[in-house]
Amino acid sequence: MSKNIKIKGNPKKKVIVVMPAYNAAKTLEKTYRDIPNKNVTEILVVDDDSSDETVRIAGKLNLPTFLHKKNLGYGGNQKTCYKKALQRGAEIVVMIHPDYQYDATLTDELVAPVAASRFDIMLGSRIRSRREALSGGMPYYKYISNRLLTLLENLVLGLNLSEYHTGFRAFKRSVLKTLPLDSFSDDFVFDQEILICAHAAGFTIGEIPVPVRYFPEASSINFTRSVVYGLMIIRTLFLYLLHRMKLNIKIFRFNRA
Repeated sequence: MSKNIKIKGNPKKKVIVVMPAYNAAKTLEKTYRDIPNKNVTEILVVDDDSSDETVRIAGKLNLPTFLHKKNLGYGGNQKTCYKKALQRGAEIVVMIHPDYQYDATLTDELVAPVAASRFDIMLGSRIRSRREALSGGMPYYKYISNRLLTLLENLVLGLNLSEYHTGFRAFKRSVLKTLPLDSFSDDFVFDQEILICAHAAGFTIGEIPVPVRYFPEASSINFTRSVVYGLMIIRTLFLYLLHRMKLNIKIFRFNRA
């Protein structure tokens, strides 16, 4: 796929999907097959030193694939994803985990509000209802921690999102160019740093509901790492409050044009 396309009346929006992959051989192709190709210009894979057949599968699908010689972590993987997409001229970048946990058939719906300039960032929220999230296989402790952390983030940021922790997102190019991505963590809290800093920079965030799918091959951090992740989110919110007090916090030094 290499053409520019129209998205609901918006001419020549170059949409690039990026998939930060780590040991995703069992689910990469299924995720790829679900991505609608009508409004997507290109799909990139960044492999974070996988020990399985992820790279071979990506090659079989003829996907441009970028390899890390050593594991850089989830955040480090996303940094490469966004840099490569921007270098290839993306106007909208969609990040989707290649673990088949998210419904990639909804990519067009995720992109449309960004293409129409209604939002700068769109999130695919897995929390449509407690029953659906749990019946989809989300562990109960993850559901509770997701709800509590989301409540805290909404209170601190003054937003009303249903979830901040999704691995299905769309970004306008200007967001990724403005935020100091290299200052963010290489770990899982990268996902929260990018949203909190985007909000601090004045970018708008919207969301659509997406079904949740948990199964053995879907990636998921364990309980201990979930606790660390939660503590790092609280730290980032504290830094945001310090930033609001006009203190010079490194991750809030934006790249203004």
